[in-house]
Amino acid sequence: MPDATPVQPSYEEAREELIEVVRTLEAGGTTLEESLALWERGEALAKVCQEWLDGARKRLDEAIGPDAG
Repeated sequence: MPDATPVQPSYEEAREELIEVVRTLEAGGTTLEESLALWERGEALAKVCQEWLDGARKRLDEAIGPDAG
């Protein structure tokens, strides 16, 4: 039985999809239900991007060490 766990997109994939979501919302022409679904997807993608950025910051901070500041 295959694993049904969704794979988290890379930062770049999430960012590109988020850009498309924003463009679609800004263009208008969607129903309220479609707009809400897009907004929810955008929020989820923004969270994924933030998690990637937080992880990158942590890795950089660990690599630089406490004496670099």
